[in-house]
Amino acid sequence: MEALFLSSSSSSIAASIKLSRLHDRRDWCTLVGDKKRVSPTWCRVGGGGGGDGRNIKPERPIRVSSLLKDRGQVLIREQSSSAMDAETLVLSPNGNGTSIEMNGVKNLMPLNGAAVVGIKQGLGIVSYLQGKKFLITGSTGFLAKVLIEKVLRMAPDVGKIYLLIKAKNKEAAIQRLKNEVLGAELFNTLRETHGASYMSFMLDKLVPVTGNICDSNLGLQADSAEEIAKEVDVIINSAANTTFNERYDVALDINTRGPGNLMGFAKKCKKLKLFLQVSTAYVNGQRQGKIMEKPFSMGDCIATENYMEGNRKALDVDREMKLALDASRKGTQDQDEAQKMKDLGLERARSYGWQDTYVFTKAMGEMMINSTRGDVPVVIIRPSVIESTYKDPFPGWMEGNRMMDPIVLCYGKGQLTGFLVDPKGVLDVVPADMVVNATLAAIAKHGMAKEGTEPEINVYQIASSAINPLVFEDLAELLYNHYKSTPCMDSKGVPIMVPLMKLFQSVDDFSDHLWRDAQERSGLMNGTNSSDSKILQKLKFICKKSVEQAKHLATIYEPYTFYGGRFDNSNTHRLMENMSEEEKSGFGFDVGSISWNDYITNVHIPGLRRHVLKGRA
Repeated sequence: MEALFLSSSSSSIAASIKLSRLHDRRDWCTLVGDKKRVSPTWCRVGGGGGGDGRNIKPERPIRVSSLLKDRGQVLIREQSSSAMDAETLVLSPNGNGTSIEMNGVKNLMPLNGAAVVGIKQGLGIVSYLQGKKFLITGSTGFLAKVLIEKVLRMAPDVGKIYLLIKAKNKEAAIQRLKNEVLGAELFNTLRETHGASYMSFMLDKLVPVTGNICDSNLGLQADSAEEIAKEVDVIINSAANTTFNERYDVALDINTRGPGNLMGFAKKCKKLKLFLQVSTAYVNGQRQGKIMEKPFSMGDCIATENYMEGNRKALDVDREMKLALDASRKGTQDQDEAQKMKDLGLERARSYGWQDTYVFTKAMGEMMINSTRGDVPVVIIRPSVIESTYKDPFPGWMEGNRMMDPIVLCYGKGQLTGFLVDPKGVLDVVPADMVVNATLAAIAKHGMAKEGTEPEINVYQIASSAINPLVFEDLAELLYNHYKSTPCMDSKGVPIMVPLMKLFQSVDDFSDHLWRDAQERSGLMNGTNSSDSKILQKLKFICKKSVEQAKHLATIYEPYTFYGGRFDNSNTHRLMENMSEEEKSGFGFDVGSISWNDYITNVHIPGLRRHVLKGRA
């Protein structure tokens, strides 16, 4: 039987412990160590394996007692899995011998018939995930899917992942899970890894539960609520309404009241180690210059941040929710009423210093969390504009039109040749997989309760504007070069050649350009003298609609295309410095390393054309 050499910086295992003998059935072992006495530690030992590498006997936890004397034997006793702590050794058979995993230990390498486990280092991300149970909201959304895929691929030993899904019953929730999550191309690597057992593996790990973050107690059935409250270690809230100009009552319900409801449930969770809120860097509203990673306190108001304390205009979140509720009750449910509720949201947001309803209600959601968290440890993840994956599980995956994508696609189709934007301004973009990697790193760092310390709230901004800015005029050049070399095709298969996008800082200049461009494309400026007035009127109507749509898009994006803030990411950088080199490779989120030329040209736009347009352009 081969020897196994272990070395660990853990206080519970002495340096240079040699596992010198293993019974074929793995029901006993002998450890020899140096002259230092070691504390008890827990192991999980796999059952005996067959010649084909199959695990015949199930894994079971064992306790390794202290070394009683120099180079002495170590007593091993079986214990229940609930007794296991963070220092976990896992022995499991494989086709070539024995594999080992230890919390915080990164590698297993063969050496002359032995296996060597490296020294504990980094955050221990994979080790932390093993056996942990999660509750994830917004689980059918873009970012949550990338998160779920990463966890299951990198830590298949993770415990149950409860997914809160809005559905009328459990069967409908399971169907949504299969249709919207498990069938996504994103999961192809997992599908290949598990082969015929893919679906059984996924359904064993992922537990859909019907509920709604907007409801009290999350709308959970009593048995589900009890099970989750008893089992869950980490809660991740990625549920959100991201429409910039949503109805005020609707946005408040999910973005503000929802996090409050979820925190209320979190306080009932007996084993909860961390509450993580996926927010947005733009909760910083109309702040300018360098924007630090600091949490919101209840009543913070950006519009009056620079005023003297006595003159501050406090934000009353409860009053805002009541205002929206009263307004929705007074009105009808027709289109005019819906527009009034949208206008109300924008009006309230801008009066307090936020650019739109989305970021305003998300900021109030952060305030709700901080004011009600009590002794629950909290991490706030604030990504900027989340776009397609950089490399993991493969480059360019995305779903739906993200923030800048309608502009990118309309430009490539020749439908938009200019835009309202500061040419020297910055579009703050971050790939989805980097956001997920930072999220998992933060969970590993803060998901362990530290005795004698107050539960903290930690903020991480995952953003590029301060360290690797993507300037709009450079982006326009990248888009032009891509579509010049790889143009979209029209309905007849003819390449659509586009000019370099014109960037306008004036609304009037942009409006004039839109009219000229629409008339040229419709033929109205080419001397089209149709005797059929209906055709002429139709062309004019098309031009008008085209201009209105472009102006509407520009109006929505204007607070972002002329945004003066730059998001500091000092906390995020320090988090990255705590990682081992292997973790940086497998869970990297260094946005400063991104080549925008390569990402935009070779990753993002091809990903858009494949996954969003489905190859139609």
